[in-house]
Amino acid sequence: MTKKIKTALSLMIAFFPTLFFSQEIKQMTANEVAQLALQNHYQLKVSAQNINIAKQQTDITKLQKLPSITASTTQFYLGNVVAIDKDFSNSTAIPMPHYGSTYGVQATQLIFKGGLLNKSIELAGLREQLSELDLEKNQQDVKFLVISNYLDVYKIINQQSVFDNNKKLAQQRLKNINDFYKQGMVTRNEVIRGELAIKNLDQSILTLANNRKILNYNLNIALGLPADTEIIPVENLENKESGIGMDYYLNLAHETNPQLKSAQTNISMADKNIEIIKTDRMPTISGFGGYSLQRPITTRNPVLDMYASGWQGGISLSYNIDNLYKTKEKVKLGELQKTQANDVLTLTQQNIDMNVNASYVKYQEAIQQADILNDAKRLAEENYKITEAKYLNQLAVQAEMIDAQNQKLQSELDFANAEINVLYQYYNLLKSTGTL
Repeated sequence: MTKKIKTALSLMIAFFPTLFFSQEIKQMTANEVAQLALQNHYQLKVSAQNINIAKQQTDITKLQKLPSITASTTQFYLGNVVAIDKDFSNSTAIPMPHYGSTYGVQATQLIFKGGLLNKSIELAGLREQLSELDLEKNQQDVKFLVISNYLDVYKIINQQSVFDNNKKLAQQRLKNINDFYKQGMVTRNEVIRGELAIKNLDQSILTLANNRKILNYNLNIALGLPADTEIIPVENLENKESGIGMDYYLNLAHETNPQLKSAQTNISMADKNIEIIKTDRMPTISGFGGYSLQRPITTRNPVLDMYASGWQGGISLSYNIDNLYKTKEKVKLGELQKTQANDVLTLTQQNIDMNVNASYVKYQEAIQQADILNDAKRLAEENYKITEAKYLNQLAVQAEMIDAQNQKLQSELDFANAEINVLYQYYNLLKSTGTL
């Protein structure tokens, strides 16, 4: 009975697989993969939070323009006063009102400090821009990462297709060998060679299938898709913009690369920092005002158990004299930081230029390699057909046939990889310019 149930379930799984496996198949282009990663990749969500933090820091800095207001109160117990003679020979206790309290409100407003507040707000704005550029750079990295995984899946699918086709040829050849063997034209050894060739192909197909599962799972996590989604690449393999010269990509990188913009923003921040340091040489002018209420009144005798109230307002002027010799060294430090930022800009531009140049050359090389390997594939296929015809007419041995098939298989794999490599190098070139 149990055996019958198992058989029935097996038949149902075979004929109605969707009832048991809810795997979703999703056809996607490279651009769709990149856009989905921008929406769901958690590394970008972390970077986006840095922008929110920087904006909040700017808002906090702007609050320094508002007056500082403090309110205070104290409640206390006041003991009796003891009056003692000058020679300590006698003392008299003077009763005091025992309950005391004070209430006060104080406000201060910075009026002048050499533009310190405005410069601090501008510096916070530059930090905000820097966090946005960091996000832009991380977006480039994430897009290239998921596109690389996407192309790896694409490459494996192409390789699987090549192995499947070669397996069909090997099975057909094995059938012919078995026919020869039954007719006594070849030995059992030839049959075994044919079977081993198929086993080798099965081993490669199994490895490719597992590698594809791993990459597909990683892509699903990066894109925020259900773990059982099967991604099918449908990107066009035709060459993209191969006729545009390197100068175009160099100019593009100089205009748009976020790393270059970050280096330029760091120079602006160094300038702003020097301006802020120089405000130390300026005096500080502030306005202030306050109101206080105090009980009891102890400034007269006898002490009055009453509230004394009063208010004040005015302008304060202060100047830190030590800044005359301290600020000079701080400005020197700021200028050194600016020099360093300028050097970083030059270094960044050089690195970007080298990266763009290398990426462009590799992209052109990938296109040329694909053409060469396409020719090699065509020659290997022609050689396979000739060898197969000779073998079927008993003019070639099994070893020659296997050798021809291996050459054909390798040339097809090389061309399949070359086609994907053209796309990979193209996207690497775009990443080097910061426009992926």
